[in-house]
Amino acid sequence: MSHNTRSCADIRRALLAHEEVALVDVREEAPFAEAHPLFAANIPLSKLELEVLARIPRRDTAVTVYDNGEGLAERALQRFQGLGYSDVKLLEDGLQGWRDAGGEVFIDVNVPSKAFGELVEHHRQTPSLAAEEVKQLLDAKADVVVLDARRFDEYQTMSIPTGVSVPGAELVLRARELAPDPNTRIIVNCAGRTRSIIGTQSLVNAGLPNPISALRNGTIGWLLAGQTLDHGKSLRFPPVSDATREVARADARNVADKARVKRASRGDLPVWQAETTRTTYLFDVRTPEEFEAGHVPGARSTPGGQLVQETDHYASVRGARIVLLDDDGVRANMSASWLAQLGWEVFVVDDLRPEDFSEKGAWNAPTPLAPQVEEISAQTLREWREHGGVAVLDFTASALYVKQHIPGAWWTLRADLANALQNTPAAERYVLTCGSSKLARLAVSEVEALTGKPVFVLKDGTASWVAAGFELEHGESHLASPRIDRYRRPYEGTDAPREAMQAYLDWEYGLVEQLGRDGTHGFYVI
Repeated sequence: MSHNTRSCADIRRALLAHEEVALVDVREEAPFAEAHPLFAANIPLSKLELEVLARIPRRDTAVTVYDNGEGLAERALQRFQGLGYSDVKLLEDGLQGWRDAGGEVFIDVNVPSKAFGELVEHHRQTPSLAAEEVKQLLDAKADVVVLDARRFDEYQTMSIPTGVSVPGAELVLRARELAPDPNTRIIVNCAGRTRSIIGTQSLVNAGLPNPISALRNGTIGWLLAGQTLDHGKSLRFPPVSDATREVARADARNVADKARVKRASRGDLPVWQAETTRTTYLFDVRTPEEFEAGHVPGARSTPGGQLVQETDHYASVRGARIVLLDDDGVRANMSASWLAQLGWEVFVVDDLRPEDFSEKGAWNAPTPLAPQVEEISAQTLREWREHGGVAVLDFTASALYVKQHIPGAWWTLRADLANALQNTPAAERYVLTCGSSKLARLAVSEVEALTGKPVFVLKDGTASWVAAGFELEHGESHLASPRIDRYRRPYEGTDAPREAMQAYLDWEYGLVEQLGRDGTHGFYVI
């Protein structure tokens, strides 16, 4: 074995020993979703610099990168080293090597959390109702409330009739306010299964007296039953009373104690953040609005329900320490109870004061110093286009490109740049853009090296073109690269084929068995 590689056995041993493991798949999300190890974190080479410093914050973490033979991993290795990471190696023989060594591979995204949700239902027999049963209750005007545990934007896209948006970590804090009568039936839904299972079991674990059920298979199950969803709704949870908050705080602390969540004080934070041999993630699990109004310096906004659902995206070093913050003792403890069962060492800070939430504004991802580039304005680009000889390359997410882009701009995957340029007409000069220009800046030197032509960046990206009121183009008009930057989830939107929705559910049902075959998860269920 080369000194530049790690074997699958090395990774497996480290996982079982609860050592820190950063196994990074540097392909785009769509191929990643086709096959990957359970604890692989997907950080595509195309946007590595914009994501990796938050997701793998310690530069001497043992990082192992892989692809499926596309040649991306070697490039990623160099890029990691250029960012100052000192212990980066290739996975021996890549994804195929993992398979050949008998490693289990999983499809889809956020698989650890989804597999865990199935394990929870398997062990706890989490109560659920079929879509037809829920529809009968609603039609009969029964005493029932439907709580949607997804993000608010997902809820707005499509929702169960009468549903109220209560994202996962908010459920235990707010359910008593929404269903004060213990006889009121509470139904928790998401798009598929995981967040409704975890949400329902959260309320059961917290000891709410109401009858509580998950909507079996979520909005997918609702559609497969031939029923109609609402669109564009905006029913959100109301404020909670002090009395409700106190009851919820005691309930959440009790659940966290059962799950063996560890306790921390604010004095621990600077000590842990200064450690050079251990990765610490500091997550604020309140709503984004609360975070922006005031948060602990150095914390990242990760609403608790999404953190449990997408832990691999936020905490990409398996075996790291996770520290959760809130200002009520409910959301952090409930989120921590699940992360502990997911095998993480997780702490809740108990003694935060209002003055500790001193930093205001949205969270900004740490990124390397942006390279110096020559910028032009939207007005200049418009004039250049009228005279010809200029090609515009757009590096934004493909979904945003399809929604709207500068006329004639070519959608380009940064990791696929050499191939993409073969698909675009030669030009005398190139202008690079994306939503904000952050990603476009990183591609300037690469385009210069491949074309030998002058390369410019559109200042403030396509947003500046839109702000200027200039004409826009829509659809897949100029694709220089394949649209593999995002995996199309069968539970998103309303136009997924029935077969895809059913296949997704069938896959979820099989995850408990697949976890058993993998053998590295370390999950437990209280």
